Amino acid sequence: MTIKVGIYGYGNLGKGIECAVNAASDMELTAVFTRRDPSSLKIASKTAKVVSVNDVEAYKDQIDIMILCGGSATDLPVQTPALAKMFNVIDSFDTHAKIPEHFKHVNEAACNSKHVALISAGWDPGMFSLNRLYANAILPDGKDYTFWGKGVSQGHSDAIRRIKGVQDARQYTCPVETALEAVRSGANPDLTTRQKHTRLCYVVLKEGADAAYVEREIKNMPNYFSDYDTTVHFISQEELNRDHKGLPHGGFVFRSGFTGANREHKHIIEYSLKLDSNPEFTAGVIVAYARAVVRLYNEGCVGCKTVFDIAPSYLSPLSAEELRASML
Repeated sequence: MTIKVGIYGYGNLGKGIECAVNAASDMELTAVFTRRDPSSLKIASKTAKVVSVNDVEAYKDQIDIMILCGGSATDLPVQTPALAKMFNVIDSFDTHAKIPEHFKHVNEAACNSKHVALISAGWDPGMFSLNRLYANAILPDGKDYTFWGKGVSQGHSDAIRRIKGVQDARQYTCPVETALEAVRSGANPDLTTRQKHTRLCYVVLKEGADAAYVEREIKNMPNYFSDYDTTVHFISQEELNRDHKGLPHGGFVFRSGFTGANREHKHIIEYSLKLDSNPEFTAGVIVAYARAVVRLYNEGCVGCKTVFDIAPSYLSPLSAEELRASML
């Protein structure tokens, strides 16, 4: 069976999804849905259509899984429940504190329409979440640590670009190496937000902009920079385009714990990612879980799921027999 895929939104993530779908042996891209004028959008796939989001309902019998590529702030809270009324859906909703609320709304829509939905697929939430769960189950006596970076934070970069006088910007989240090594050594330190990460900003100013004002606005921005040691570098647009055009990211998840009657044995579980392209790797995770969603739907499941609910074998195009022979 070939899984017919729709992509809803065609930014960096949507382009990554297209690449991942085209690389999958059991999938084909049916359509890309866009808020832009469809005639203005050029996609890489030769056979897939570009369709206005206003016409999405006409495709509800032609698509096995709709992959949503909007933003978590305003797009996905509306789009995922709405589209779950018509399709099996998957998204990468990553506002951790609002996941329970988002799950509730999507689950209600998917249950009512007898579809399967999966939210918050990616690497955090997603792969990092799984590793936290596995490690906590294996080492119940221990502590968790998560570090992000070094990598470009698209949301933080956008927040800088909204400051008066800023033409362009990239912001990198960087783990503090001494904190990372303390965790890796098994020291089990208690770390504040400031002790775990720093923020590194490269900013292009508009002509005549006040650099001191911009730097002050960045460093004092609540929820983004005020709780971190933040360094701001002002550079030219040419330098930004040359040296900071990529979207790398990554990070580490640790569980440091003890076993034995007297906690005499120490154990450290470490999972790490180093990604050249955040959106393309995220796309790979989403496409694997999209396969699982379709399999669950074909088995008669309904409702909303997360990565915690999916058996690993459902992610692979290989059969259970092939997996036992090659990977177990």
